[in-house]
Order: sequence, then structure tokens, then C-alpha cells
Amino acid sequence: MKLWIGNIAPGTSDDEIKELVKKYAPEVTCTSIERVEGTGSRPGAMLQFAGGTVTAFDNLSHRLNGIYWKQRELVCQKIGL
Repeated sequence: MKLWIGNIAPGTSDDEIKELVKKYAPEVTCTSIERVEGTGSRPGAMLQFAGGTVTAFDNLSHRLNGIYWKQRELVCQKIGL
């Protein structure tokens, strides 16, 4: 399963992203993070997951979309399934 998270604050570490995901979906494991910097004003990341259920993944996507984190509103979208 993959999840796109956009508008991540510059300087945010992979570990911080993994901690955020774990806070809202402890049953899924983020196996990789691919950074997409773009123009630099709204960096994003593609996260790959293992474990958990489809429902848990759906809930994670809905929970993170629009959340304010590190003074930015995140944009989150499931990719495939």
C-alpha cells in the first residue's frame, strides 16, 4: 500500500514522518519513504507500507488529510491498493 503526503515542513526527517504515521495507525509499518521535493515550497513524500488492514490504511489516509502538523496543513492521498 502507498500513501502520498504533501506539504511537509522542510527539514522534517523520515523518522518524524514514521512517528506521525505510527501515532495514527500503529498496526501498519512504513517500509520506505521516497522524498519528492518539487520546487521546495511544498515538499512531499511517497510512503510504502506493510501490514495492517485496508480499513486501517483508509482510516490513516482520512486522518492525515488536512491535519495541521508542524505549522502546515498536510495533503494525503492513497495510491492504488
